[in-house]
Amino acid sequence: MAWQPQEEPLRQLAIYLKDSLSGHDKGAQKNAELMLKNAKSSPDFTNYLAYLFCGDQAAALVNMPIEGYHAARSAAAIMLKNDIKTSYRTMPEANKTYVRSIIVQGLQDPATQIRSYTGNVITELVKQGGIMGWPQILSELISLVENKSGSIPSQTQEGAMGALGKICEDNKRQLDRDYHNERPLNFIFPKLLEFTTSPLPKVRASALSSINIFLPEKPQAVMLNLNSLLQQLFKLAGDDSNDVKKQVCRCFIHIAEISPELVVPHMPGLVDYMVTQQRNPSDPELALDAAEFWLCLGEDDKLRPCLEPHLAQIVPVLLESMVYSEDDIYRLEAEAEDADEEDREQDIKPTFATSKSARLGPSANAENGSSQANGAAKSATDSLIEDDLSDGEIEDDDDDDDDEYGDPEDMWNLRKCSAAALDVLASVFHEPVFEVTLPYLKQNLDHSEWPNREAAVLALGAIADGCMDVVQPHLPDLTQYLLMLLSDKQPVVRQITCWSLGRYSSWAAHAGEAGREQYFVPIMDGILRRMLDGNKRVQEAAASAFANLEEKANVELKPYCAVIVQQFVQCFARYKDRNMFILYDCVQTLAEHVGPALAQPAQIEILMPALLQRYKKVSDQSREMFPLLECLSYVATALTDHFAPYSKPIFDRCISIIQQNLEDSFQAQTNPGMDLPEKDFLVTSLDLLSAIIQALHSSQSVTLVASSQPNLFELLPYCLNDASNDVRQSAYALLGDCAIYVFPQMQPHLPKIMQLLIAQMDLSEANREGEDSGYSVINNACWSAGEIGMREKEGMRPYVENLLQKLATILFSSSVPDSVSENAAIALGRLGLACSHVLAPHLAQFAPQFIKTISNVPWTDEKGHALNGFAQIVLRNPQAMEQCIAALLMEMARAPDVFLQSPTEIRPLEPLKSVYAQYKAMIPEFGVFINQNFAPGTLQALERSYGI
Repeated sequence: MAWQPQEEPLRQLAIYLKDSLSGHDKGAQKNAELMLKNAKSSPDFTNYLAYLFCGDQAAALVNMPIEGYHAARSAAAIMLKNDIKTSYRTMPEANKTYVRSIIVQGLQDPATQIRSYTGNVITELVKQGGIMGWPQILSELISLVENKSGSIPSQTQEGAMGALGKICEDNKRQLDRDYHNERPLNFIFPKLLEFTTSPLPKVRASALSSINIFLPEKPQAVMLNLNSLLQQLFKLAGDDSNDVKKQVCRCFIHIAEISPELVVPHMPGLVDYMVTQQRNPSDPELALDAAEFWLCLGEDDKLRPCLEPHLAQIVPVLLESMVYSEDDIYRLEAEAEDADEEDREQDIKPTFATSKSARLGPSANAENGSSQANGAAKSATDSLIEDDLSDGEIEDDDDDDDDEYGDPEDMWNLRKCSAAALDVLASVFHEPVFEVTLPYLKQNLDHSEWPNREAAVLALGAIADGCMDVVQPHLPDLTQYLLMLLSDKQPVVRQITCWSLGRYSSWAAHAGEAGREQYFVPIMDGILRRMLDGNKRVQEAAASAFANLEEKANVELKPYCAVIVQQFVQCFARYKDRNMFILYDCVQTLAEHVGPALAQPAQIEILMPALLQRYKKVSDQSREMFPLLECLSYVATALTDHFAPYSKPIFDRCISIIQQNLEDSFQAQTNPGMDLPEKDFLVTSLDLLSAIIQALHSSQSVTLVASSQPNLFELLPYCLNDASNDVRQSAYALLGDCAIYVFPQMQPHLPKIMQLLIAQMDLSEANREGEDSGYSVINNACWSAGEIGMREKEGMRPYVENLLQKLATILFSSSVPDSVSENAAIALGRLGLACSHVLAPHLAQFAPQFIKTISNVPWTDEKGHALNGFAQIVLRNPQAMEQCIAALLMEMARAPDVFLQSPTEIRPLEPLKSVYAQYKAMIPEFGVFINQNFAPGTLQALERSYGI
């Protein structure tokens, strides 16, 4: 006999579920939540939820007002789905069978929301149990949608199609797997194609939506039916339903991506169709779907040529679509000057630390051996795609680039898409796009209506990268319009004008001396003024544009540092929390590009107090600390010794932040209820310590390190062994810098450090987090080992054998990036400076690969150190070089004089002279040997550089 509920428990459950949603009666809500928690212990709890949600007699048994009953059913559906998600594997088989037997009844409910909840529960059952856990559900849903008997209500067909679509969405890869030599998708996909002919618009749209789930994956079932799908799309292009037409547009885009040859013959008709849909005034979502077609085609090499004949048709609709909608205009005109209002917490976007780049090969900053690249990369959250998850497919796109094209709304929309498409087309076709755009610009840049002015400025900025060459003759006039629009009454016009001017700053910065005064200075001055605008969004756009200008102008900014710094300081005094983040970027980008030009007393005296005032205000737990510490790293590097008066409190606070983060991490590991602290605090603090140690005179750095509480080298080993690649990458960068600048303070701690360093150089460590960033950690570890080896000298002897094994493994690995191999070669060579007697017996094994790798390294001091050490190893065992003496002599012949005559104390000239003399004496008829094995002139080059 089938399971049946008891009336009273069912009624009580309904009451508790209803009360759990009762926001106005907190007491009843809290009691209901407690009772529901207790009820979960009942073995029949899942069955009661399913019956209350879908049972045909549930309403009569519960006997409560319809509104309360509907709320109880909704709560039951949500709880049932969550129960299946969390407890499916431990759920009794009888309960699973019962739920599967009753749940489909919910698809017959007249309420759209209940049918949707039913689809969610069905999907969760399939997700947790697998396709073969309930194989008949697919046939059952398809049968309901087909309605062969003609007796199934339309709402049930729609509910069944919705449930089938959800199953497809959550299980797209599982549906295309072999189960007993059958693939469910081979059966489902033709049915989906058939359902696009349904008389019900919702079914047609949902069927197309499901088809769109599979198209990008290009499974066999799709490719076999692609021509049939294309023909059906042409029939559906005239559908009355906008929902259907949205899916039609998406289908065409996917087909263009996976089989561009199929759409090429139909391009004129497709262009007409997409232009028509993009001009649909009643449905912005449909217009957006159509606009994305241009982005797809513009980014595809095979399809681009097909667009060129239609540019005169496409570009105008893009320009039209870039004008704000009436709703947006109404909203924007209501915006007030808000610069003095405090930011709400939800206005501030999450901020992530920008990890310092690993040492990208020995030439990254060879002058001072710095491990930190000077890139001012902006952090962003990349798309996360998990390939094959047991609980279904998860695809989350979280694009952080929301401010592109100057839009104040943080969402992808028709306006943004059109601007992006214009940008892409301009980058592909250049002059033809500009020829269509220019009349629009002339007509609208000084239009009496601000939305038209704003859209014209957006268009001018969008074509900047792609049309720069053809726009340049018009820029003297166009920039005058833009400079005037910086004072427009409407904030959003000022905002987009800042963005557009930033896109043209490279032209202005490199326009020659006369052009610089005529164009660059007014543009720079105009953007700087807008950084103090009365509207926060204009401030943000101006600051972002100025950071862009700094990147483009680079050293051209040096004469203007004083003016720029004065403006930045005023911004520090006025900005609220949100815009402070982009201001830090402006300061660090200036410091990066002008370097020592920033280190003028008048500038330091106003900039550093402004930074320190903010530094004191920001708490150790604030995410604002990330960009602030990054900014200070660049400022310290630019100011060098001038940073010394400000360094101690900053240095000490970094030590404190590291200590607190490590303590919190330890506590979180032993206390499951405590969240792990964010690693970005460690990363940015370690990077700033590196920057300070490099920037100051060595004696000043020694004083800072010696006075640190707790001692830096007591904390550093914990960071060197952290689970995070980013933390270890920064920690090993700091380790190398400490070896260069404060080695005496580090030396007593070397036994512990070397143990960790050697372990880190194991290639299996590269994938500790399953990311390529592990190689960056090994890269910095190799570099650090070389720097330590140069200074520890004889003290390295206990570690040399293990280091040789690790470094040689890296050298001989074909999967290791070149920069890592090169740093390994440099480290190995440097070990020879003091430990050549230990390495010499192994020379024959590693010499060929060492020479091959070191030959790709630029002629830097680091390469000089490595060749010096390698030469000393060779002199202890010259016979071991039989296999590669020719390669060594060739590399020696290539060495430029400026390299050999380097003024550094560890230059390679003298030991290489000794090597040359050694082999000249060992090889009979040396000159004949050289002339027979090398290009003409090699002997002369060797004699000139190394001959006695």
